[in-house]
Amino acid sequence: MPDHSRTTVSRRTVLRAGAAGALMIPAGATLVACSSGQSSPGIRRDRPALTHGVAAGDIATTGALIWARSDKPAQMLVETSATESFAKAKTFRGPHLTPASDGTGRLRVAGLESGQQVHYRVTLVGDDGARSEPMTGVLVTAPISASDITFAWSGDVVGQGWGINPDLDGMTIFGAIADARPDFFLHSGDAIYADGPVEQTKKQNDGATYRNITTDAKSRPAQTLDEFRGNYAYNLSDKHYRRFASAVAQIIAWDDHEVINNWYPGENLTGQKREGYTEMSVDVLADRARRAWTEWQPATLGDGGTLYRKVPYGPLLDVFVLDMRTYKDANPDAWKTRDDGGVLGAAQTQWLIDGLKRSTATWKVVANDLPLSIVVPDTNSDRPGARPSMEAVAQGDPAAPRGREIAFSHILSETKDVPGIVYLTADVHYTAAISYDPNRAGFSDFSPFWEFVSGPLHAGAFPESPLDGTFGAKYEFVHAPDESDVSPAEGFQHFGKVTISSATGTLTVDLCDADGKSLYRKELSPDT
Repeated sequence: MPDHSRTTVSRRTVLRAGAAGALMIPAGATLVACSSGQSSPGIRRDRPALTHGVAAGDIATTGALIWARSDKPAQMLVETSATESFAKAKTFRGPHLTPASDGTGRLRVAGLESGQQVHYRVTLVGDDGARSEPMTGVLVTAPISASDITFAWSGDVVGQGWGINPDLDGMTIFGAIADARPDFFLHSGDAIYADGPVEQTKKQNDGATYRNITTDAKSRPAQTLDEFRGNYAYNLSDKHYRRFASAVAQIIAWDDHEVINNWYPGENLTGQKREGYTEMSVDVLADRARRAWTEWQPATLGDGGTLYRKVPYGPLLDVFVLDMRTYKDANPDAWKTRDDGGVLGAAQTQWLIDGLKRSTATWKVVANDLPLSIVVPDTNSDRPGARPSMEAVAQGDPAAPRGREIAFSHILSETKDVPGIVYLTADVHYTAAISYDPNRAGFSDFSPFWEFVSGPLHAGAFPESPLDGTFGAKYEFVHAPDESDVSPAEGFQHFGKVTISSATGTLTVDLCDADGKSLYRKELSPDT
């Protein structure tokens, strides 16, 4: 099993000397070149600084991706070691961080020991040779033999205008995730709310006033590249988020709010009630948003540059990260009776079927950023005289598959003999456990399975939504408020935790509150 025993303290205090007080440079700020002149005696040179902490992602058995950002042009250096003292450290020379990427950079380190905790340290070297203060992080590499695994998942950050509140000490749920010490975190999307401005105050449902720290980039809906970048920078200005990012490697998907609520390719905003928007082409917005995502997230793309990808994590686990945005059909088409590619597109649909059937891992976790059977309407796209538009897979008709359900009926049917498939999602801003059974379904050519929902991380919480019966979905547990848009100060923030036992192969899901307390637990056997 991964060795956590040596550095219990360091997982919680990885922002060491020079990091806790690091200057938060806004994304999009002009990066100026370092002076190449000699420093005067007794005067410190203008050295580069790491502006938003460090992060790791897309871990493998012998490597991981390391992310950082510089306030001025500089080369990224990464050291790795098995110990916090960085004895016998390996050094990796990374890219030159420049204004072209908003000062961000990523470096894949290799040659690490599998199934072990690895300390990493990032230093910047300016054009004049001046070095930044280092920042440290820690990650756990994937095992090559059967080992106990723990990971967490959730989504939805700074949504509905609920931002970083100094009265709450910021986004403390991220500290709770770090303290749970998962091997990695699966981010189910809505890592930012590019369409959600954060004002200085907002009224809660209970009448109290919620105070926000805000920035220029968060004062309006994001439309320019720098505004999308600024949304990621805003989240990383929170000390709990930075501690989490440096303590837990991430596997990251995206959803709608990285661009705009409920978007789909080819959509035009003309005639929609979208306040503050002057760019009407969603494709233009999505291109800018995708670039900011690739710059600011510790994530790699799949084969051919796809956001969907498989992340193997030893013999017990394969993670299939879906992209339910880039190939999505139009939301008004949810009621079609033919398959036009659905929410995944034909290539991704077949990739998922083939990947699940070929996987030899005990558990195959499908990270679907949209739920399979929760009915999520999209009133922005409603057309006069037509049936309601739908944002997710289901549309509320419990009979034969329609629209996007058709592709998923193929997936479920083709993989019905594949054991150990579990779906994990977020999106709806509450937490739930959903069982699926063909004996109560409108479409029955599949084997029983489970879908677990978690969120939000720091956003408005909402009441439970109805389930579509096409695949026999049934709520086994729900924790949700009775009112809409309940603030983080009023509760109902969640993350999920998954543990896989190397001894029994059992997968256990805990649905947790913002403090990490388990609200519901479900154990699944390997032959599920």
